Amino acid sequence: MSVFSDIDLTNVPKHIAIIMDGNGRWAKKQGQMRLHGHSVGVESVRGTLKAAQKMGVKYLTLYAFSTENWNRPKEEVDGLMKLLVQSISNEVEELNESGVRMLNIGDNSQLPVDAQEELESAMKRTEHNDNIHLVLALNYSSRWEITRAMTEIAQDVKDNKLDPSAINDEVVSSYMATAKSGIPDPELLIRTSGEYRISNFLLWQIAYTEFHFTDILWPDFRDEDLFKAVLDYQSRERRFGQITEQLK
Repeated sequence: MSVFSDIDLTNVPKHIAIIMDGNGRWAKKQGQMRLHGHSVGVESVRGTLKAAQKMGVKYLTLYAFSTENWNRPKEEVDGLMKLLVQSISNEVEELNESGVRMLNIGDNSQLPVDAQEELESAMKRTEHNDNIHLVLALNYSSRWEITRAMTEIAQDVKDNKLDPSAINDEVVSSYMATAKSGIPDPELLIRTSGEYRISNFLLWQIAYTEFHFTDILWPDFRDEDLFKAVLDYQSRERRFGQITEQLK
């Protein structure tokens, strides 16, 4: 029996972020090249998106390619870029029909031209959808995002558009890539493959995010695993610096 029936649908995270880890290790266990794991991982993306929609999640952010991933072997990077283009092209029609809006955070200017064009086309085609927002973190890292935000803040101060005394948490947040796309901070962050690292992902935004780590490799991640992560989230008491008595 599915654990979905145990979920309190009135207390589902509005935004879930996922570090999709373990594709390469999964492929090696199958005696395949690493890229095969990434290809199979697309199926997990499809199933996870549908499961998120079923629960009423409004934002699903997937860490698809970090700025550090450029340091991987060239053949793997080239294969990942081709897979990205192919996956977006293959999925955009179904995404559009399902009311999925595609968004992106990251430095797109460094992606191959065909990847940039496919991504921009998909975002344009789905821009009026609001069932769920699928956010792809591509060529993204928190240090890149925060550095860019600080540079923009410094420039606005220099141009007298921003008073330094007015800078607070909310102002800094407004300069983040997520805020510029209207994406709220995630309530739940999931990482697969048994690793216990954040890997330069949404460092500013996860100040009060609940973490869920699983040993499951990403290509083996199924809707039931997402449901279990949400159940784990619902078992937590989110105090935001307060004490239990204050919440009651």
